[in-house]
Amino acid sequence: MSVITRGFSGRGRQGEDLPPGQYLTEDFPVLSAGPTQKVDLDQWEFGVTTETGQRHRWSWPELLALPSETITVDLHCVTKWSKLGTAWRGVSIDTVLADVESAADFVLAHSYGGYTTNLPLEDLVDGKAWIAYEYDGEPLAPEHGGPARLLVPHLYLWKSAKWVREIQLLLEDQQGFWESVGYHNYGDPWREQRYWGD
Repeated sequence: MSVITRGFSGRGRQGEDLPPGQYLTEDFPVLSAGPTQKVDLDQWEFGVTTETGQRHRWSWPELLALPSETITVDLHCVTKWSKLGTAWRGVSIDTVLADVESAADFVLAHSYGGYTTNLPLEDLVDGKAWIAYEYDGEPLAPEHGGPARLLVPHLYLWKSAKWVREIQLLLEDQQGFWESVGYHNYGDPWREQRYWGD
């Protein structure tokens, strides 16, 4: 008698374990909603704006001076590729929000170039998201969102906004670029939330 239900494969951490509908790649495909942004580090700035309009800003040197973390995470793209065990360095969103007072439940992430994506604030805190500026021990390349991108690895990769410049804290959800044209509002790869209705 089998103790495992037929068809159950689990969600363990074995190398080949992928969310449904995904395939494994060793490459790091480059997909963007627009042209690659190249931001001069002397001009680069990252900010948090609260629902009351209060602004918190960091220059590039100020961001690098914040406590950073090295993390290893799996990436899952809505176009069905997954890359496992990717190594990043960046600043936790918990660190960025440590001195920010807000009653917000939602976030709209803004990028250089105009891209936006929305997320529940709870998906960025408690060690779930970072402003990442290194990949595989090297400065993050512009085609992958450098100098810095939002990294939210538990959701499809379009939620990890490349070239991030601001996190806007909101009391009500506001759709971002892909969400407004039919992509799922949340984007959980384990539930295959690719498009509205999934």
